[in-house]
Amino acid sequence: MAGREKKRSGGEGAGSGAVMKKVLLVSGSPRPRGNTVQVLERCAEVIRRSGVGAEVVSLAGKRILACTACRRCAELKRCVLRDDFAPILERVRRADGFIVGAPVYFGTARGDVMNLLQRIGMVNRSGDRFLAGKVGGPIAIARRGSHTATIQEMLMFFLISDMVVAGSTYWNMVFGREPGEALKDREGMETVLHFAENVARLVKRL
Repeated sequence: MAGREKKRSGGEGAGSGAVMKKVLLVSGSPRPRGNTVQVLERCAEVIRRSGVGAEVVSLAGKRILACTACRRCAELKRCVLRDDFAPILERVRRADGFIVGAPVYFGTARGDVMNLLQRIGMVNRSGDRFLAGKVGGPIAIARRGSHTATIQEMLMFFLISDMVVAGSTYWNMVFGREPGEALKDREGMETVLHFAENVARLVKRL
């Protein structure tokens, strides 16, 4: 924790030598320009306007294998599976906030999203517990239903990882099917953008 406290010592109104805090947003959709990434990009804009850095990473075109519970990460402090996981893990380590957006597949979060979260969680619990104190939460995007079940599924990762989950005026769920439709869900977008604003506010204060 000492390293993180040093990084965060600047706080709001810090001098020019302070390191800007940052939120990582991961889009779990296989569509590079689908609703999920578009929603997260809008959230990133809100976070940046709040004075916090934001980076959106898409899982589109990436291969994220499922955890095999080999527990080698306890010894090596990294995952031994060879895919596109490691660069994302390092981005999560460096970030002060972590937001995950997922499309709903058959009532739950897409498999790659849970593969990612479970492996990040395993490395975290087997090592230095770098997720503790980070701010964030999940967002679910779907055509019609099962948003809350998907949010609850992803939320388990944030809570067991000792993270701070930001709230909003409703649950973080947006409706839409074809690319761009989700942005037309006025209430849903107002909810997730307020959530993003709260994440930025907490990142600056903690």
